Amino acid sequence: MHQLEVRVGARLLMENVSFRVGAGDKIGLVGRNGAGKTTLTKVLAGDVLPASGTVSNSGELGYLPQDPRVGDPEVLVRDRILSARGLDDAVRRMRAAEVAMASDDPAARDKAFRKFQRAQDELDAGGGYAAETEALQIAQSLGIPDRLMEQPLGTLSGGQRRRVELARILFSSAEVLILDEPTNHLDADSIMWLRDWMKTYKGGFIVISHDNDLLEETVNKVFHLDANREVIDIYNMGWKNYLTQRETDEARRKRELMNAQNKAKTLTDQANKMRAKATKASAAQQMLKRAERLLEGVEGERQSDKVAAIKFPTPAACGKTPLTAHDLSKSYGALEIFTAVDLAIDKGSRVVILGLNGAGKTTMLRILAGVDKPDTGEVVAGHGLKVGYYAQEHETLDVSRTVLENMQSAAPELTDTEARSVLGSFLFSGDDVHKPAGVLSGGEKTRLALASLVVSAANVLLLDEPTNNLDPASREEVLNAIRRYEGAVVLVTHDEGAVHALEPDRVLILPDGVEDLWSPDYADLVALA
Repeated sequence: MHQLEVRVGARLLMENVSFRVGAGDKIGLVGRNGAGKTTLTKVLAGDVLPASGTVSNSGELGYLPQDPRVGDPEVLVRDRILSARGLDDAVRRMRAAEVAMASDDPAARDKAFRKFQRAQDELDAGGGYAAETEALQIAQSLGIPDRLMEQPLGTLSGGQRRRVELARILFSSAEVLILDEPTNHLDADSIMWLRDWMKTYKGGFIVISHDNDLLEETVNKVFHLDANREVIDIYNMGWKNYLTQRETDEARRKRELMNAQNKAKTLTDQANKMRAKATKASAAQQMLKRAERLLEGVEGERQSDKVAAIKFPTPAACGKTPLTAHDLSKSYGALEIFTAVDLAIDKGSRVVILGLNGAGKTTMLRILAGVDKPDTGEVVAGHGLKVGYYAQEHETLDVSRTVLENMQSAAPELTDTEARSVLGSFLFSGDDVHKPAGVLSGGEKTRLALASLVVSAANVLLLDEPTNNLDPASREEVLNAIRRYEGAVVLVTHDEGAVHALEPDRVLILPDGVEDLWSPDYADLVALA
């Protein structure tokens, strides 16, 4: 990367940025939500052009974006992963040839055998059956069960699609990886496996993550994107040393600024006394210029990162049980997700849904929200029900519309000024409100989706991984909002802090549909679920 300048619309994110990523460079890219981390990775991956400067690479690049909805939805999971090394076509042709080799026609059998042999030679050139086994092992380690390998991508949840894309990239022969929040939707075992994989990876990578443990164990350099100064500060050190060094840098900047301000004040006071005498006016002017140069020569303290002030809505009045579900079941093709689930959400109740990846937690929330239909059973709205649904992949946002238009759709009764005021509290100000939602980073989409909840007057919140993609300060705001909310909450999360903030009274365990009173014993299952 040489002399990069990156903009979003008229807004300058960074300029004059140059750095190199080579084998063994394990870089953590950090900065507040909205600073431009995701935009920078899109530029590095070639998905977005920089305003100026150049990006070049001499080898294969593997890029994991935040949005996993890539690839043909009809392609099987196995073939999608194998396609990272171009093996998917060879495997498909081998299997088609195997079927044709069972023909009663000798000529057809011979032709099929030759096709099988050619496909097998291609497979062998790419690593053979060992490569296929390697792909399967990576998939299993990331929580993709064998039964999903033969399913089309289109039948998977957003979290499953993301794990498939991560498996595909790790299986590839890429020499440099760009990973945007790779631990999203992973359970505790998969996160531990990924950390170990990244520690032993011989290539280079840039990772955006709010997982401090991942950064501490895997990175040897830290790039801090400072949105206030439009620069990247490069620290050639690991995570712990970076945190210490940054604290030292902040203290030094504060000290230097105070010294410069004191000296400038002394010079200014002296110049003001001298200006009254005509004979000393020139000297006074020189002193004032020197005071200005003193202040220009110090960097000063970094501005504190802004954090959205998040407060969930005051719930609208409702009956004793605003939402009830009876005998819910859901299957995708021959795959049964859950059956015979009953659930009653009472006014002000707090429920957490637990289950392994693929157990149907997101599907259950989508059914309760009315986005998906169950195969059997029904969801019954009680008196005064107002549902607020936060989707983990932000499907409730219209990516073709602007930030302001999305807000106006969520709350048509708001005036333009009122909508802008709410968006301003979520750090969308000025021209930011006219950006299409499709260009927002994961953290910005999270803020916009949460802003839509704030104006909803919902009395039942359905929250699917609401702390994903958030920096620590923004995450704490969401946890405080959950603590203070007076309505009912149904929560799906891998974040133990979110469950502690919720203080659930009940738990629903999927796919069995077992409902139980909450006890601390269930807390150990949260990160594993």
